[in-house]
Amino acid sequence: MKLVWFRNDLRTVDNHALYHACSLGEGVIAVAAISPEQWLQQDEAKCRVQFWLANLQQLSKDLEKLNIPLKVIFTDSNEEIPEKLFALAKEHAVTGLFFNKEYAEYELLRDQRVEQLFGRNSINCSSYDCDLVMPAGTILNQQGEPYRVFTPFSRRWRAEFIRINPQPLPAPAPQLEHSIPADPIPYQINYANCLGADWNNTLWPAGADHAHQRLQTFVTTKLSEYPNERDFPALEATSSLSPYLSMGVLSVRQCLAALKTYSQDESWFDNQWVTELIWREFYRHLLVLYPEMNRWQPFKPEVEQRIIWHQDNALFNAWCEGNTGFPLVDAGMRQLLETGWMHNRLRMVTASFLTKLLRQDWRLGARFFMQHLIDGDFASNLGGWQWSASVGADAAPYFRIFNPLRQSERFDPDNIFIKQWILSGSISPVIDYASARKLSIDEYNRS
Repeated sequence: MKLVWFRNDLRTVDNHALYHACSLGEGVIAVAAISPEQWLQQDEAKCRVQFWLANLQQLSKDLEKLNIPLKVIFTDSNEEIPEKLFALAKEHAVTGLFFNKEYAEYELLRDQRVEQLFGRNSINCSSYDCDLVMPAGTILNQQGEPYRVFTPFSRRWRAEFIRINPQPLPAPAPQLEHSIPADPIPYQINYANCLGADWNNTLWPAGADHAHQRLQTFVTTKLSEYPNERDFPALEATSSLSPYLSMGVLSVRQCLAALKTYSQDESWFDNQWVTELIWREFYRHLLVLYPEMNRWQPFKPEVEQRIIWHQDNALFNAWCEGNTGFPLVDAGMRQLLETGWMHNRLRMVTASFLTKLLRQDWRLGARFFMQHLIDGDFASNLGGWQWSASVGADAAPYFRIFNPLRQSERFDPDNIFIKQWILSGSISPVIDYASARKLSIDEYNRS
């Protein structure tokens, strides 16, 4: 019997761990861990936890069709996972554990402890780079070193993709029938002190079928206009697939395969959406190759050394609540608070506003986003916030500061998005933009 451990890879198609475990023909059991205290430590948003549970329920149904029971273990933290996984493996005479790699340091350490325990008891562990198209450490420059800038990384990534031509794996064949029952999966859990909105199952219906429908709709009806319309928050011009990607209901390989299938020529590979998917890979590579980032350290400490972050609870709270007096910033934050999602252009605008105009520590904003986003992704969120604060890899130049009023004029010229989220009268701005911008640039320029 083989054991497949599901984490943020809640799908049966293009799941390397599941596919290879099933290919051995010895019978398969699946397992997932529910760890509320660990989720709290990792700033998991309430809506993300609820969406993960809903997708886990759908996964259990998909696995049932393959004669694979899904078992559930309950733990307080990652520290308990090795022993509880091993107890399950021992109960069912498991001879091999299969899982897909996660890349944050605390998850890598968790997996190392599991591998050590299983290894001491002669149970082989097999892990796979299923969440990445190109495994970390395989995209290097001519000196054999990691890329620190995105554009050359992207060029090399594309060249490797063409050379290797990775394709999504099919779902595995059904396994032999068994008598092991699947465990019930709770719809709600006691997740104390969790923050953010509840999961909206109308905006984000759970399950791989819905993810694939949304992917097909995007590549057939929106892709051609994506480069021109993606920055306008009032338009439904983005893929809206990030929640499904963040918990592995859908893989990047599947996205790329769909793009190729529905494209008339090879131009799909140069589409801006492919670039966004490569950014996702870039940030995961950085987490592995520069582990200090996992500990909330900046990629460019020499830049942050020049900055004095201002600790102002009133300003930070005004930003959190969408009460800064800058309509586009406030509309974006209120969208986040109500739906658990924010348009990507507004993520950059609100992050720039907090770090460069309010001069609040980027770590505060990064944690707040993780505590509220349904698509909260540690690597992408961390990389994006460091980029906005000009302390990250390939970061925005320190003098690039988004003007919220100019951003409104360019990307919400008729105030359609702003009016959707700001229903009351105007609020006095918490800062003077011109003065705050000058002070920020002066600070970044400090020797």
